[in-house]
Amino acid sequence: MFPRIRTPELPQNNPWLNTDKPLSLKQLKGRIIILDFWTYCCINCLHILPDLKYLENKYSDSLTIIGIHSGKFDNEKEIENIRQAILRYEIEHPVVVDNDYKIWENYTVKAWPTLIIIDLQGYIIGQFSGEGHLQTIENLLIQTLNKNQPNINYQTLNFTLKKQNQPLITPLAFPSKVLATADGLFIADSGHHRIVMSTLDGEVIDIIGIGNRGLKDGDFQSCEFSAPQGMTYDQENKILYIADTENHILRKIDLQNKIVSTIAGTGKQSKIIYPHGGKALAIELNSPWDLVKIDHNLFITMAGSHQIWQMNLLTNTIYTYAGSGGEGCVDGNFQECAFAQPSGITTNGKELFIADSETSSIRSVEISKNRNVETICGSGFLFCFGDKDGVGDQVRLQHCLGVEYFNYQLFIADTYNHKIKLVNLSNGECKTFLSVEEEWTFCEPSGVSYWESYLYISDTNNHVIVKVDLDSLEIMKIELSGLCVPS
Repeated sequence: MFPRIRTPELPQNNPWLNTDKPLSLKQLKGRIIILDFWTYCCINCLHILPDLKYLENKYSDSLTIIGIHSGKFDNEKEIENIRQAILRYEIEHPVVVDNDYKIWENYTVKAWPTLIIIDLQGYIIGQFSGEGHLQTIENLLIQTLNKNQPNINYQTLNFTLKKQNQPLITPLAFPSKVLATADGLFIADSGHHRIVMSTLDGEVIDIIGIGNRGLKDGDFQSCEFSAPQGMTYDQENKILYIADTENHILRKIDLQNKIVSTIAGTGKQSKIIYPHGGKALAIELNSPWDLVKIDHNLFITMAGSHQIWQMNLLTNTIYTYAGSGGEGCVDGNFQECAFAQPSGITTNGKELFIADSETSSIRSVEISKNRNVETICGSGFLFCFGDKDGVGDQVRLQHCLGVEYFNYQLFIADTYNHKIKLVNLSNGECKTFLSVEEEWTFCEPSGVSYWESYLYISDTNNHVIVKVDLDSLEIMKIELSGLCVPS
């Protein structure tokens, strides 16, 4: 039996989003309330959003969900950035901003995400940390509603949602990754759940996907994705491989026959953390975020399980390549090493280079018999981040999401610092390459790609792709001619 604890009232003077006025627990008496303590960088917080959407739709007349955003990173404490996250992740319940962790402390919360269930009389009847509690929570809701039928405050509450005031009407919506190739530019138009192919100058060649969230193979006009992210290209065979992140699968796009097919994953999120593998279409995956092709293998950053995975395209098998499944920054052999939400990957053919976002560091993974993992730069700690150039562990990054190798250098999308940084692999020096002080102001860039003296950048919260002339450092926005907002 959960201790009978009356809930502390929510602050009325904090910023509230997705509603035209603050909500109070007293006014909501007679309804079940779920408080979702989250931060928008956290993959586990993102994983429970579909559960919350399911519950708020099914029990809309008797349940109110309130998000409590307590940001981990400095960048996540900016109100406008939280607004953008609400739009990006299609959140449709009110959110109160808890930058000073006062609500967090009042409810003795210890981790992201934490869900607190409040009954009709204002008492806490459940507290759940982490993922995977949907069935238990729904059973608790049903039990509470059945016991309190005469006291239920039945009504469907309507809120002024962020998307009503600022709909996604830009041709691109939160583009996550970009890939420049000899055959053109590929853009993961994540907010519109599609892939855009254009020339390097921006003339649209193909739009792949109907623009609605879903999971459907088929031709370009009927297939569906769910927030696709990383891409890698087989130029010889004209095949584009996609990390279809929120579907928890890998997709293959045959550009010659204009067909999209699933090559790994079942469409369900894996709950297994320890290293494992098997036939690619029988193994559940956990938020694949980025990937790179080397010979007949795909190497994948599996952000949800904090690991690097490998898929053999000849045998159609997939398995954990490196990482114990624990979240952290542990160097060493493949069995003992640990990553923290790896979100970007590139290679020089001998090593994999990883943007390890939650430790704000860049890691290297040997592709050899030694199989060793090292930290190239960054503090290597989950709560140590910032904005500081330097060498090795002197460097401070902030939730870096993208990385690209070229000529003994790494271009880094230092996402929450709104900068592009450059790592010299010869001496380990990391320095700011492009920043908000230049002619273009970045806003959470998350993808970088090099091609023929240009760097292509996915400027995510500005909803555009820009290219940088690496000789003159001129920054140019790519105008995508012929690209429309999905209907």
